[in-house]
Amino acid sequence: MIKFVGSFETVKSLPKTQFAEYAFVGRSNVGKSSLINAIVGAPVARTSNTPGRTQSLNLFNVDDKIMIVDLPGYGYARVSKTDALRWLERLEEYLTTRRTLKRLFILIDSRIGPRDSDFELMEFCDINAISYQIVYTKRDKRIREENQAKIEHTKHGAMIPEILETSAEKKTGLENLRKIIGIK
Repeated sequence: MIKFVGSFETVKSLPKTQFAEYAFVGRSNVGKSSLINAIVGAPVARTSNTPGRTQSLNLFNVDDKIMIVDLPGYGYARVSKTDALRWLERLEEYLTTRRTLKRLFILIDSRIGPRDSDFELMEFCDINAISYQIVYTKRDKRIREENQAKIEHTKHGAMIPEILETSAEKKTGLENLRKIIGIK
C-alpha cells in the first residue's frame, strides 16, 4: 500500500522514521514524478508538463517499510535565482544529513544526456560519499542529441556502476528499480 506522507518545505520538518529512504532527483522535466508513479503502480506523485512543479520534499510510505522521496528538480525550471539557490541548499542539507537515505537516484533524460548540473550533483555526492545510481528516463523517445556526454563510473567513487534505463510511459526498466528499492 502506497501512502502520501506529506510535502515538506524544510529538511528539519521531515518526519523522523526508521524506514529506508530512496530519493529521486533530476533536472526539471526529466520525468521524475512519472517514474515514481510507474514504479509504485499508482498515481501518487503529481505530474505536470510545466518544469519545476515539484518544489517541496514529497514523501511516500510504501507498505510501512520504505520511504520514497520526490525531490525538487534542478537546472531548468523558470524560477528566481533566490528560489533556485534555496532549493540547492535544501537538497544539499537533505543529502548530507538524512541518515535513513539508502540511495539517491539521479535521473537523466536519455534524449539529451547528462548536463553540467548533473555532473555537479554527482561530484557533490562523490565528495560526500552519498551512494547514488544513474537512471536514464524516457528511453522510448527518440534521442535528440547524438553527441551526449558519457558517464564513466570509474571516475565517480560513490556511484553504483550499473546505469539503469527506464520508460515510465512504456513501463520498461522498472523491475530493476523495484528490486533495488524492495517493492514487489
